[in-house]
Amino acid sequence: MARLFDYYKKDVAPALMNKFTYKSVMQIPKLDKIIINCGDGDARDNAKIIDAIVNDLGLITGQKPIVCKAKKSVANFKLREGMNIGAKVTLRGSKMYEFLDRLFNVALPRVRDFRGINPNSFDGRGNYNMGIKEQLIFPEIDYDKIDKVRGMDICFVTTAKTDEEARELLTMMGAPFAK
Repeated sequence: MARLFDYYKKDVAPALMNKFTYKSVMQIPKLDKIIINCGDGDARDNAKIIDAIVNDLGLITGQKPIVCKAKKSVANFKLREGMNIGAKVTLRGSKMYEFLDRLFNVALPRVRDFRGINPNSFDGRGNYNMGIKEQLIFPEIDYDKIDKVRGMDICFVTTAKTDEEARELLTMMGAPFAK
């Protein structure tokens, strides 16, 4: 963990300062938080699914997830307000950098036919979103103990003002963007 944060302070921040000609070091973009979200529509029928999602996210991130509840009732989905439908984890600080390092260097290379992550998934304000189709790419998950292959959404929240600044920040931190 300390390796990636030290790399940011020593190499990434000065390079970004020079490239974008900031007037103050406080303008240099940095990673604020990483949010991992996993939902399953079948969780409304079976409460054990939520337990499995919480267990998987806990193993992957090293932090206890929060169970998410439905905000509105939707009759077509047989969903009532307040039902458990997923879980999320917000990572900051050392756990965030540790997860980032494992994601870019261990998990993503284990994806079949991996050619890089989509460079166009920025939201216009410097945040990046990506989806993963299966939780098996993380080495912490034991293949024999999972009940169902689930995907998850990962959101990188940065302090960058533009997508170009955020793309450069993530590239320097090791994000394997597709060419």
